[in-house]
Amino acid sequence: MGAGALLLLALGCALILQPFLSAILWAAIICFSTWPIYQRCERVVGGNKSLAAAVMTLLVALVLVAPFAVMVPTLTDSVGNLLTAVNQVLEQGPPAPPLWVAGLPVVGENVAAYWESFAHDAPAFVIELKKLIGPATNLAVASGAILGAGLLELGLSVFIAFFLFLHGRQMAAYVRAIGERFAGPRSRKLLMVVGATVKGVIYGLIGTALAQAALAGIGFWIAGVPQALLLGFLTFVLSFVPAGPPLVWGSVALWFFVQGAVWWGLFVAAWGLLLVSSIDNVLRPYVLGKTNSLPVLLGLFGFLGGVIAFGFIGVFLGPTLLAVAYSLFLEWHAAEVQGNKHSTSAPPDTD
Repeated sequence: MGAGALLLLALGCALILQPFLSAILWAAIICFSTWPIYQRCERVVGGNKSLAAAVMTLLVALVLVAPFAVMVPTLTDSVGNLLTAVNQVLEQGPPAPPLWVAGLPVVGENVAAYWESFAHDAPAFVIELKKLIGPATNLAVASGAILGAGLLELGLSVFIAFFLFLHGRQMAAYVRAIGERFAGPRSRKLLMVVGATVKGVIYGLIGTALAQAALAGIGFWIAGVPQALLLGFLTFVLSFVPAGPPLVWGSVALWFFVQGAVWWGLFVAAWGLLLVSSIDNVLRPYVLGKTNSLPVLLGLFGFLGGVIAFGFIGVFLGPTLLAVAYSLFLEWHAAEVQGNKHSTSAPPDTD
């Protein structure tokens, strides 16, 4: 009877907390990964925990929430600009293809002829363009809605993080006690693995993504690319996908080539290759050097599955949870192998 009552109580609590689960998990990850900074703030303010927690909450809000708060109206304006540009193209018709298009090897003449056919046949061009504009506009509107909901959830996670900073030591003691109850003496080792993995993902994956987005945005701004901030944000999101950032800066470079601005196209291509993409090969291995690096396929599943399961906040949460599970699996496998070695090397019983 007592066990059934406890089970019903646990189920009721789970149902109540389910809408806030992703925000709670992300707040816990934020709090854990930034705890050394919180301790410094606590020392600076003379041990005042409430003030230190408030300062840390403000810092997290400035780093995480503020950039995305700028992105929501920017994305809305981008959709409006896209529709305006489409209407202008529909009224004026497409321009003639640049001369270099015909000079492309193998496909150049066919592409140029196809482009020319649309330049002289406005109705056919309108039909083809509508096939692309409709889905693109719907995708942009849906992205704005997801980003807006994710912004609210990020704000909620930062609010929760304040209380986790304030009562972090007591909650950490609870987690250690629960771990010892379920895993026994190995719980300390497992918690260390989880902690190292979380920090590695936050600093390695998300830190690298932020660095790539900042560098891409700066490069686009130098080149005078419209919506440089939005493209930088898109670089951040796609950095969780294998070979994602080159899709952004490569498209921008191609856009410059189509416009005839060859030197700016070369600049964006060089900037993206030497700075934006290369930092992924330098910063991420350095940060993840002491942790288990998440395989590429699992990283992709973490990104896509996280977004499907948790919305925008799943961009951060999905790879983190999969990385923790992967590290725990490797730790369990290593313990099993070690146990088998000990059992096979033990001397036989001669009694």
